[in-house]
Amino acid sequence: MANTAKRHERTRAQESSSAIEKMYITMRHLFNRGFYKPMGVSGETLRESLLLLRPEIYGSIADEKAELEGLLYVIDRLPLGIEECSFINLTSDEGYGNSHFKAIIPAKRRRNCYRIDEEQMNIEITRGRSEIYDILTHLTFLFVESHKISNRVLVDEQGTTTRDWVKLEKAVLSEEKLSQKEREIAITHTANILGRTFNEITEIYNQFATSKQPDRLLHIVYWLGKLAIEETVSDTKRTVTFSPVLRERLGHHIHGEIWADDIKAVLIENELLDRPIHIISANMHSVMNSLFTPSLLKGSLAKKDIFEIYQDLSRKDSESLRNKVNKEALQQRMLYIPDSSGTNIDVQIFDISKMDLSKLDMQLDEQKLQREKPVIVVMDYAFGEQAYETMDELLKPVVIDGYKKHLKVESISIMGKAGILEGGKGDIMIPSAHIFEGTADNYPFDNELCKEDLEGHGISIFEGSMVTVLGTSLQNKEILKFFYNSTWNVIGLEMEGAHYQKAIQSASKVRGNIGKDVKVRYAYYASDNPIETGSTLASGGLGTSGVKPTYLITRKILEQILN
Repeated sequence: MANTAKRHERTRAQESSSAIEKMYITMRHLFNRGFYKPMGVSGETLRESLLLLRPEIYGSIADEKAELEGLLYVIDRLPLGIEECSFINLTSDEGYGNSHFKAIIPAKRRRNCYRIDEEQMNIEITRGRSEIYDILTHLTFLFVESHKISNRVLVDEQGTTTRDWVKLEKAVLSEEKLSQKEREIAITHTANILGRTFNEITEIYNQFATSKQPDRLLHIVYWLGKLAIEETVSDTKRTVTFSPVLRERLGHHIHGEIWADDIKAVLIENELLDRPIHIISANMHSVMNSLFTPSLLKGSLAKKDIFEIYQDLSRKDSESLRNKVNKEALQQRMLYIPDSSGTNIDVQIFDISKMDLSKLDMQLDEQKLQREKPVIVVMDYAFGEQAYETMDELLKPVVIDGYKKHLKVESISIMGKAGILEGGKGDIMIPSAHIFEGTADNYPFDNELCKEDLEGHGISIFEGSMVTVLGTSLQNKEILKFFYNSTWNVIGLEMEGAHYQKAIQSASKVRGNIGKDVKVRYAYYASDNPIETGSTLASGGLGTSGVKPTYLITRKILEQILN
């Protein structure tokens, strides 16, 4: 009998899994509806699901005290001033770039946002559904946090507030710059309002600051609380709307098609269309640096390990060194296509036959290179579902004078950041299959990269399946432990793998857009371990610990292409 009862109890992982599913269905419904009030009845399911989930990234969202690291994570990904706006409008690319409105680009997400007036912020969506899910999840977190503030400072239903709130308001609205003493007094009141210690606030204070707004944390807390108080006292609810054009365009590959056409036009113009093409999805520096640093800095190479030089190049203050490499690349005929389609994916094209590879510190098959003259197309990272749209469009044939001309795509390599479930920051994962979260959809493939390729450099390497999640900010320990401990044999999670593989598989195996024998390579380096508290994405970036794995993977991909 006890056994039957146990079987009927839902585990926390199952609850979490259905909470994620509920959130996605709700977000799609609200999008189709055209608007909703996050703290009203329409936003209730999202709030409840997020509080049930308690994702690792949002730390103590379900507690009474405010969540500081989660707040910083979210604020970095939303436009400056969002906390002051009660109307948030998600739009397509509707021409604001040609107006007097100045684009606001969040620190950690490339998206154009426009402050229309004191109350309204427009956020441009050009990267598909994943971007909408990302923003709505962040906004739900932000508004839940704002109501924690109003609950702590409201004394009665008429809107009377505590002394702490009055003092914070005075500090924020003061025209004068705060002295150290005034700042510490304001932090004392803020700590009280947020249910945190003076020390906790002081430690994270400067991470919120900008050069124009050194006291930005006070500003954010005040405006979040102020709008939540207004919602509670006078029922003026914050509203999120989706523009009619966005609703009409979403899912139609509009930006991806323009993006892919731009790349193919450059290939045609430079007579590269008949050459073997190798596509790499990576960042905009590692392939370029791997190809051009050895010849440019050969003197330094004698004194330093190549990975130390890559580390130097990655430092914030190495602008002139990076410009040097970029200049060298352009002189050796690198073609650079800055994005103008709205996908936010820049592209570099390397014609290997035009480059001096004699000083390259990698294995080369020079006869093969002279005979085949390969072309490498490097595309910047896609975001979530956008990976399907961009890869699908890129692999389609070009129509020239009414005839279809297929691209000779010989290999596709995907390198990215991912969360790891065994090991820690900076380790490497090599997937053998991608599983799509919330479904049993799975995409096994033959990965040209294997563990042996990358061993011997002091970095741990793991092989197994990877989960393509619907959003990194929706995972909690229970779901991740289920993935890790079940027979799915999951080693990590990321957001694009299954989408890329879906596009590659359909192009090569079903639609015949590229050859059936296209080679694929996937490798990821760990940006965090979401199962370990204190190692999630909200605990800060990789710093230079990501440099070695990035270049190790890049160099191995290039070696395989050039051999």
